Amino acid sequence: MPARPLAEPTTTAPPARRSSLLLNVLGFQVGWFACVLGAARGRPWLGPLVALPILLLHLRSAARPGREALLLAAAGLLGLVLDSALVLAGRLSFAQGVLVAGLAPDWMVTLWVLFATTLNVSLRWLRGLLPLAALLGAVGGPLAYLAGVRLGAGEVLEPAWLGYLAVAAVYALATPALLALARRLDGFAPAATPPGA
Repeated sequence: MPARPLAEPTTTAPPARRSSLLLNVLGFQVGWFACVLGAARGRPWLGPLVALPILLLHLRSAARPGREALLLAAAGLLGLVLDSALVLAGRLSFAQGVLVAGLAPDWMVTLWVLFATTLNVSLRWLRGLLPLAALLGAVGGPLAYLAGVRLGAGEVLEPAWLGYLAVAAVYALATPALLALARRLDGFAPAATPPGA
C-alpha cells in the first residue's frame, strides 16, 4: 500500500475565510472612494448611498447582526462627535454634505461606520494588539485625511501640521477604543450554544 503524503501545515485562512476578508476590505475601499469622491465632486449623498448595500451585506453576514449593528452605530456616533470637535476647533473644514453647521458631514460619519465593518473581520487580528492599533491609527488617520484633502473632499486648516497632529491624536485614541468595543460587540463570533443542546 503506498504511503499517503503528509499534509503540509497551512498558515493561511481557508478559501471561504480569505474571500470574506477580501470582500470586507473591498467593501470598505469602495465605500471610502464613493464617500470621498462624491463629496469632492459635489455629490455628498453618493457615499452614503453606495455604503448602504455594503453595510446591509455586512450585517447579513454577521452571526449576531444586532450586536454588530450596535458597534456600527457607536462608531458613527463617535465619528460624529470627534470630527465635529475638530471642525469646531478650527482644524477641519468640509464644504459638502454638512447638514448642521459645525457638525461633521454625513459622508464623514458614513466613513466611520464603514471603518467599523472591518473591526471584527479584516482587522480582527488587531484587537489584541491595542498599542499597535494606537500607532496604526496615529499614522493611518492623518494619511486618510491627507488623501481626502488631495482629492478635494475637505480641508485641513492652517497651520496644517497642527490639524494633522490633532487627527493623529484622535485616531490614536479612537482606533484601540473601537477595537476594544468590537471585542464586546462581536457580531461575527459564533452564538453561544445553549447547555444541553
